[in-house]
Amino acid sequence: MTTQELLDQHGPRESMEYDVVIVGGGPAGMAAAIRLKQLAAEQSKEVSVVVLEKGSEPGAHILSGAVMDPRALNELLPNWKALGAPLKQAVTGDTVLWLTQTGTFNSPIIPDCFHNHGNYVISLGAVTKWLGEQAESLGVEIFPGFTAAEVLYDDKGAVKGVATGNLGIGKDGQPHGGFQLGMELLGKYTLFAEG
Repeated sequence: MTTQELLDQHGPRESMEYDVVIVGGGPAGMAAAIRLKQLAAEQSKEVSVVVLEKGSEPGAHILSGAVMDPRALNELLPNWKALGAPLKQAVTGDTVLWLTQTGTFNSPIIPDCFHNHGNYVISLGAVTKWLGEQAESLGVEIFPGFTAAEVLYDDKGAVKGVATGNLGIGKDGQPHGGFQLGMELLGKYTLFAEG
C-alpha cells in the first residue's frame, strides 16, 4: 500500500512540533543539537530540538574506531574531560609501514598529515553515545529506533519536517495486527545530518 492509501484508510498521522528537527543521531547531528541548545541558553531563549536516530541508541550504528583531533570538542564542550568524555587513549606515536609481498618496513619519512600528536584513539560509537547524553542533559529529545521515512513539504514546497516509518507492515507490504502509522515531526527548521 502507498502512504496515501494508508493515510486514507487509517486517518491522519499524529504530529509533534519542534523548533528544530534533526535527522541523524551521529556525531554531526548530536553536535548540532548541543550547539543549538547552547546558543539558545546564551540568549536566554527556549528552543525545542529533537533528534531522530535509527539505531537503538545513539552510537549503535557507528562501529568504527578512529583517531580524533579534539579541537572541535574543545570548542563545543570545553570541559569534556570533566564531563567524562570517552577519549582515554592519547596517540603515543606514529608509524607508516610499507607493505611488500614478503613483509613490511617502516617509512623513513612520515608526512605531516599522518602526525597525530595531541589526538586520541577512540571508539566513535562510544563518543556518539556520550554526545547523546550531553545533548539530553541540555534538553534535547532523542528518538532512538526511528527512521525518517518521508520528507514533508508545506503548500509552498518548503520542507516542514519528516515522518517516521510506519510500524507493523508485513513482507507483503500490507499492514498487519500491530500496524501503526508513522508520526510527523514538524519543525521550523529541519536539519539533515544523516550519513
